[in-house]
Amino acid sequence: MYSDALTLLPVIFTLSFTLGLAIYVFGGRLSVKGGGEKGAKSVPYACGENPPEETRINLERFFVFAVYFLIFDVFAFMIAVSSSAYWILPLFYALITLMAIATYLITGRNM
Repeated sequence: MYSDALTLLPVIFTLSFTLGLAIYVFGGRLSVKGGGEKGAKSVPYACGENPPEETRINLERFFVFAVYFLIFDVFAFMIAVSSSAYWILPLFYALITLMAIATYLITGRNM
């Protein structure tokens, strides 16, 4: 049973990584680019008060941390679930997670 899984896992990994990368690249090229109003963030609220300047949150940085958290959270879950399995499965899960992190860092979509 494990010999079939060991021969099938690299094929599935390669296909899923290629498909995910293709979706990522084509989605980035076909998506609508933001070019809306630049000053819309500094417009006062509907009630007339100006937004507080010192409490602004950088959403781009928040989303970068959120993506890292999700990657490591899923990685920890996969390792915990597969800890009683054959030793090669947690290794493949770790490699998949490292490939996801490397892809995220190489594409330059983070800050």
